[in-house]
Amino acid sequence: MKRKFTVIFLCFAILLGYGFAVLGEEKQSNTDNINSQINIEKENEKKLSKLQDISGVISKASTKLSVSAEGVVLYCANNNQVIYEKNQHKKMKMASTTKVMTSLLCLEAAAADNAPVTFTKEMIAEGSSMYLEKGDVVRLRDLVVGMLLPSGNDAANAAAITICGSIEDFAQLMNERAAQIGMKDTNFVTPSGLDDENHYSTPYDMALLLSYAMENAEFAEIAAKKTCKVEFEKPKGKSYTYGNHNKLLSQYENCIGGKTGFTKAAGRCLVSVAEKDGLRLIAVTMKASDDWNDHKSMFNFGFDNLACIRCDDTKNSFEINVAGGTVDKVTAGSLDSKDFVVQKSKADNVKRYVYTPSFIYAPVERGHKLGKVIYVLGDLIIAENKIQVMENIEGLPVKKGFWNLFKK
Repeated sequence: MKRKFTVIFLCFAILLGYGFAVLGEEKQSNTDNINSQINIEKENEKKLSKLQDISGVISKASTKLSVSAEGVVLYCANNNQVIYEKNQHKKMKMASTTKVMTSLLCLEAAAADNAPVTFTKEMIAEGSSMYLEKGDVVRLRDLVVGMLLPSGNDAANAAAITICGSIEDFAQLMNERAAQIGMKDTNFVTPSGLDDENHYSTPYDMALLLSYAMENAEFAEIAAKKTCKVEFEKPKGKSYTYGNHNKLLSQYENCIGGKTGFTKAAGRCLVSVAEKDGLRLIAVTMKASDDWNDHKSMFNFGFDNLACIRCDDTKNSFEINVAGGTVDKVTAGSLDSKDFVVQKSKADNVKRYVYTPSFIYAPVERGHKLGKVIYVLGDLIIAENKIQVMENIEGLPVKKGFWNLFKK
């Protein structure tokens, strides 16, 4: 009996020892696989960075592109790249395109408190106007309509003084935000864009600003309006329907917003944004003689040569079998969505692959990763979206007892 017990004990010891040995080998193998995977990912990132840098390839074709402006940028907002430029970092006067920044800060203030604004004598400004008179009362958000559509200098002054108490303090706020956005060659002095020798920006900086501003839903909504009516708080019954100076909204079907600007010193300035099939382009011209056509030419050039691959799986669902759970199947999903910009000629070569297990063991917590969707261009993975369990899955009750525990 004693000998029999010894044999059984040795068998268990051998089995356990073998198990530990195998685990040790797997651990070593997994480490090698992980290191190999890291090297593959690093190599993939190097190749991707070259693939994403489509500006060099596009610039060869851009020799056919001709624009009238002294300062120019065509900027891809999807991957933050300059596609075409001329004097992109030259400091120039930007006239009323300044109001992109003023409007953005005004909307942020209005989101906290869309307070009534009483127009005073110190808010009066020369030039373009939304026709405010002393004693008129409108809301902060209405001032943005007055800035973005009729380009009201009176609206810009009213916003600045209401928000910060003075134009000087508001200019400081503008410059602080410019630094946050990455506008390294810009200095704001006036909220309206009226000429000042220390008030300047560059085509590149203005592209960054408009791209940033368009992320604000209210800004994008107002900038896209061809007309907009403002009802005055005081005097009661007074209202204006303002037309947008941005003719591209009517002349170019993919234009979704922008801002005009003009002074004698600055010349014609225009910042605009257009979107087609998920590809968002920002065009900037400063000191132009034919800005409308400049922007149309640049947008056409961009849309003819680039494509946006939407690697979006947020609306897709994946049904997975469940073993040992209170349910037989579970629906998995993804929270991931990425954009990838490529040359248009390569867009049809992108392939999508879904990897999920045939089944999963319960219990599983919500958010557990169980698969992935990858998007491949050639031999490069351009995007990888995680597939995860979208709800908790409970396991069946475990029967007690040594034998059930041993089997588990």
